[in-house]
Amino acid sequence: MTGLSAALADYLQLRRQLGFALERPAGLLSGFVVYAEAEGAGYVTTELALSWAVQPAGADPSWHAARLSAVRQFAGYLRAFDPRTEVPPAGLLPGGRRRAEPYLYSADQITALMTAAGAIRAPLKAATYQTLIGLLTVTGMRVGEAIGLDRSDTDLDGGIITVRHAKFGKSRQLPLHPTAVAALADYAILRDRHCPYPQTQAFFVSLTGTRLIYKNVHCRYRQLTHAAGLEPRSARCRPRIHDLRHSFAVATLISWYQDGGDAAARLPLLSTYLGHTDPGDTYWYLQAAPELLTLAAARLGTTR
Repeated sequence: MTGLSAALADYLQLRRQLGFALERPAGLLSGFVVYAEAEGAGYVTTELALSWAVQPAGADPSWHAARLSAVRQFAGYLRAFDPRTEVPPAGLLPGGRRRAEPYLYSADQITALMTAAGAIRAPLKAATYQTLIGLLTVTGMRVGEAIGLDRSDTDLDGGIITVRHAKFGKSRQLPLHPTAVAALADYAILRDRHCPYPQTQAFFVSLTGTRLIYKNVHCRYRQLTHAAGLEPRSARCRPRIHDLRHSFAVATLISWYQDGGDAAARLPLLSTYLGHTDPGDTYWYLQAAPELLTLAAARLGTTR
């Protein structure tokens, strides 16, 4: 078995253990490895992947894009072990599904965002955005879910948030760490002091006592990323507020791998916590960060 063939066998075994069926990608990648070996290639390059992906000539562009996408994911795995590996850029071929590349925040970047929010002149607005960003960071909630919270949805004595306005109409309960509960309680005290007569039952309020508006929150967040000095990593990887959710999911998975537990078995728990109706949306995070595949591959090596 050649190097690429052995690597493909490990890659497919790893992803199947993580719950992926991989019938179509397995067939595509087997064909790619045969092609690479015939070309005498010992590692993946963008040129090699592209020359294979565009075959046969005249096929539907979506088919070419699907072939390249399969190789791209495989290359992302290989890159963790062989620095010579080139990962073909996303969107190289037309016709494929283009999903924004998540901007995974570091702890220092989250601190910078919180500092920028704290510098807002109006105390209530500063506290609102600091607390909102903190809540999104530690729960992975969707922005719409967070600003949709009512006061009655936050059980600070029990340390539980109830998400009633979730995507697809489903509700769920989220247990909170004591530090998160304390932060929410502090915000509630400041909110009631600065806005004793709100016009809404919303937990997070604007300066006029109304519920936060989704569009305005995104606009303010963009201003905060600039103030915090966060720069785009590429044309498709820019700091977005939704990436706080991505960062939570990836950080959770990484911690599960590092603590020695069975991350694959815990995935349904994360899926429920995030409010995913399709488990595939949660599995996607396993390929969102190269570090995850590296950790998963290391775990595979210890279980053989």
